[in-house]
Amino acid sequence: MRLRRLFFLFLTLCSAVSYAEEPVRFAFITDNHFSFGSHSVGDLSRCIADINRQDSLDFVVFGGDITDFGSDEEIAAVKTIFDSLRIRYYVVAGNHDAKWSESGCNTFKKVFGYEHFEFEEKGWRFLGCNCGPDMRMAPALIPQESMEWLRSLEGGKKSIFFNHYPQDTSVLNYFDVTKELKRIGIQFEIGGHWHQNRVLNYDGLPAVLGRSSMADARKPAGYNIFTVWPDRISVRERRLFPHSDVQFEPWYETALKPVADTVTYDADGIAASYPWMRYDVNEKYPEVREQWKFRDNSNIVAGFARDGNRAYYTTASGWVRAIDVQTGKRLWTREFPGKIFSTPAISGKYLVFGCTDGYVYALHARSGKTLWSFAARKSVLASPVIFDGKVFAGSSDGSFRALDLKTGRPVWSFDGVEGFVECRPYVDAEQVVFGTWANRLYSLDPKDGTLQWVWKCAKPSRMYSPAAVWPVKADGKIFIAVPDRSMYAIDAVSGKQIVEQPRTAREAIGLSRDGKTVYTKSMWHKLFAFSTADASLKWSAETFAGYEIAPTPLSEIGNAVLYPSDKGNLLAFSREDGSLLWAHKIALALVNPLEVWDEGGRHHVLASTMDGVITHLVF
Repeated sequence: MRLRRLFFLFLTLCSAVSYAEEPVRFAFITDNHFSFGSHSVGDLSRCIADINRQDSLDFVVFGGDITDFGSDEEIAAVKTIFDSLRIRYYVVAGNHDAKWSESGCNTFKKVFGYEHFEFEEKGWRFLGCNCGPDMRMAPALIPQESMEWLRSLEGGKKSIFFNHYPQDTSVLNYFDVTKELKRIGIQFEIGGHWHQNRVLNYDGLPAVLGRSSMADARKPAGYNIFTVWPDRISVRERRLFPHSDVQFEPWYETALKPVADTVTYDADGIAASYPWMRYDVNEKYPEVREQWKFRDNSNIVAGFARDGNRAYYTTASGWVRAIDVQTGKRLWTREFPGKIFSTPAISGKYLVFGCTDGYVYALHARSGKTLWSFAARKSVLASPVIFDGKVFAGSSDGSFRALDLKTGRPVWSFDGVEGFVECRPYVDAEQVVFGTWANRLYSLDPKDGTLQWVWKCAKPSRMYSPAAVWPVKADGKIFIAVPDRSMYAIDAVSGKQIVEQPRTAREAIGLSRDGKTVYTKSMWHKLFAFSTADASLKWSAETFAGYEIAPTPLSEIGNAVLYPSDKGNLLAFSREDGSLLWAHKIALALVNPLEVWDEGGRHHVLASTMDGVITHLVF
């Protein structure tokens, strides 16, 4: 009997040793860029079919940019393909799934059920999370919500991390992310985004990027297979040639071990490798004072509404908050079922905004109580304008509406909108002007919603749509900045294009207080001032901002043109000649639309950033 016990104990120990040495094998498929009618559909389907023919894989991870434009239809279709897998799979979103999402990233979460994941397999912990920018064009950013999740994770477990982006300066808060990853025991990172197999190292953390699943002129469709042992990892590419056998290309192997954080940080917690403007610039320009400053626990991707000493803002996790302008103290807060990217509007007691749950809401500005809600057929990403007792707002359901401010009942609806609406419209007594993600700029009659004209960007790609810009109007012209890098002046009555100023803009534009000057900024460190009379150039200036893609409108206050950047910087230039007046670093991420006013002989700026920082600046 004793010999039998010893024999079974021996078998158990052998089994345990065998299990400990059994590697984890998984497929990593990234940058599918699913788009109806393109070869990406067939390429992805071939990868899925090839995986289903194998028996040695434990799971599959999709590394982001699963769609090309983040539409509800694309996400639903790609989910159907993923579901044909015979083994379980996990997904993280990429910038193409988030930046152009007609649902405001709600559909991804609704369809897949999560925005980050954690599971264990054969002694290893696997983690993954989404990465922005959500909706607004900007460098990548791990959202505050995901950072809070990372901070909540237990340390000491050997782990592997998935994200769409490389965790280097491609991500604005890369050093905060890497610091947390080292704390929780990450020994290896896997990403995509670059569409090619690459070996990287993030301050001691070994990493690779994976190829796109799409075929191109140099390679067929394919993906990577990872094998993870207790102390090492290897990667091989699986190439799916159309008319020949599948080929394996081993291309990387490395030992795995715990990684300590050896990065040097400055007094503000920024890594030595940080390549952009640091907080010490604030000491150089002491004329700009922070009256108060705090960080929300969520990303903020919209501007403010202000009424005297009360201000209101929305968050990407679905909160609406009221604060005291003088102290920053929170007055009330309300949570809603969807993410919010809408800059609110206020008139009297009515605080109005759109939500990705598909509703336009009006709250009582003093209490936060819901006064009315209007149901659209899809998400409402756009920012409303209140004019003449009506709320004007676009949505993602092909309609633009005017709602009665007091009741929320429709006054009229224009249902011929192509593409979804993200921007805040321009509204006056003559017209309502807004752009969409279908290359179009619409002008409607504000009284009954009839179509006045449609202007279309000549560039064929929908990426060149006048959709993020907040249009401005002066001297009988509508001025817009388009991602084709041009500023356009359009006749306000006829919709005919008057002037195109190439290489002067992207998505940000601003109007001087006297209505005589339009300001734009290029992607490459230039600020421009144009006459509204004939769209001729008044001056241009060097901004020293480098590559810069923030869609945030430019503002003028006093003698200063305020230039919000995509890296948390606010710069001020002279309205006379564009010379630099001062610079101030607020945070690390995109600066959202500003609220500016004059009071007590000083200029005031209420500013927020995508990484959740809010501040009241005085100069």
